[in-house]
Amino acid sequence: MDPALLRERELFQKRALSTPAVEKRQAASDSGSHKKKKPKVEKESSSGSKNSSESANGNINIKASSGYKFGCLAKIVNYMKTRHQNGDTHFLTLDEILDETKLLDISMKQKQWLMTEALVSNPKIEVRDGTYGFKPKYNLKDKKALLRLLDKHDQLGLGGVLLDDVEEGLPNSAKAIKALGDQIVFVTRPDKKKILFYNDKHCQFVVDEEFQKLWRSVPVDSIDEEKIEEYLKKQGISSMQETGPKKVMPVQKRKKQSGQRKRQFKTHNNHLQGVLEDYSDGVPSKK
Repeated sequence: MDPALLRERELFQKRALSTPAVEKRQAASDSGSHKKKKPKVEKESSSGSKNSSESANGNINIKASSGYKFGCLAKIVNYMKTRHQNGDTHFLTLDEILDETKLLDISMKQKQWLMTEALVSNPKIEVRDGTYGFKPKYNLKDKKALLRLLDKHDQLGLGGVLLDDVEEGLPNSAKAIKALGDQIVFVTRPDKKKILFYNDKHCQFVVDEEFQKLWRSVPVDSIDEEKIEEYLKKQGISSMQETGPKKVMPVQKRKKQSGQRKRQFKTHNNHLQGVLEDYSDGVPSKK
């Protein structure tokens, strides 16, 4: 082989060995710049998700705070009801209530809301000189108070009293009801709720059999209610009014008259017929 070509070959190899190192550095720097740019996009996307998560968390915090407020109110009302049923009827301050219900971690804003709005406007809480107590429908102290209430309802014709209302207002109600025994009567409604009635023993008397036969011998099934009411009025006896739903009488629709009705005009001066002349077509010509 020509020695000149061999020299050129050696020089070319030396140049090739010296140049690749520079090219590799440029490639490495390019790839590094691409890697550095990518995290910026990730940061932007992460900041957007962070803002959306913060707004979502804000809505959740608002809902959670309102739910927590009303949850505290419900816990306080239930606690006051339970202690009233157990016989603890003395009033408590708000701090004492929060201490006994273990709600000491509430904020001052929530505490102010309980003092100025929630407890004051609650129908089951009574406020007295800055203290709070339970307010039942019937405030009954003992079994005698319950018996007086049932007797009053019986005398005024108000009916019975719900067992739920008695249990709410009478401390140790189960013991008091059991002690009254046959002085009260239980009636269960179709909705399974129990009602207490006063058992008036003065109304428990024996009716003569002859009177019972006379009573049963008068048939009233075939007689209309209006006739019975009319008969009672003749005898000077007043009957109960509006005991049931009122009967609605069907409204009769007017029948439309066939054809148009001719209008009739009132005529005047009928006694001068044949004397007066008609000038509606102008002045008549002289004959």
